[in-house]
Amino acid sequence: METKSIILELRNKHEMSQDELAEKVFVTRQAVSRWENGDTVPNTETLKLLSQLFDVSINTLLGSPRKLVCQCCGMPLEDAMISKETDGSFNESYCKWCYADGNYTYHDMDDLINVCVKHMAGQGFTEEQAREYMKDMLPNLSYWKDHKELEDGGAFEKFKQQLIDEFNALNIKNMPKVEKLNALVGAYVNIAYPMPNGSVVKLLDDNATYLGNQLESELGDGHCFGILANADFLMVASYGKDGAEPELLLYKKR
Repeated sequence: METKSIILELRNKHEMSQDELAEKVFVTRQAVSRWENGDTVPNTETLKLLSQLFDVSINTLLGSPRKLVCQCCGMPLEDAMISKETDGSFNESYCKWCYADGNYTYHDMDDLINVCVKHMAGQGFTEEQAREYMKDMLPNLSYWKDHKELEDGGAFEKFKQQLIDEFNALNIKNMPKVEKLNALVGAYVNIAYPMPNGSVVKLLDDNATYLGNQLESELGDGHCFGILANADFLMVASYGKDGAEPELLLYKKR
């Protein structure tokens, strides 16, 4: 689809007139009309405004001329999976799992491989095949070529360790020691929890990225602990197979 059709479709989807769209991105109605007729395309700064307004990537606005791939883990990128900067703009080089809130979430290639292998095993790959595939592919991605220059002096790893220490200090019965935290997108871990008053609530933002992990109960009864955190809170829940019978054990402001 061409840019002219994409802008027209997005404007109609958001029920905006040409005048309303023009006002929001600081151009004239005539400029919007020229875009939708295919006479011109928005300039770079206006594309950024349109991207944030419609919550789509600039690549999508331009008709997807590039096949986006996360330059950390190699995942093909659709708009819903693309990471964002702290100002809300898309960073089209990374997925939400590998770059969140202005931070690179993986600094050790082996840690990333271990996470990816768990998801790839059984999906046409054996664990050994998945591991070999990742070992061959990752060094060719720009993040791993340049990651020494992209390092933050270890600040993010120190933050993760601080969260790990805080989780372990909770001393929750039958929960094993926390050793690692992985990047997790809210939409994939936003379980609905029953409250004492009978209501059911979700506590996470589907579009945010958190640090967390799943830990098998020391009782060996098939139950798991789910832990999640960010700069603002720690959360611990328990549940059975496939998230059955979830129970919120702790939600603590930091």
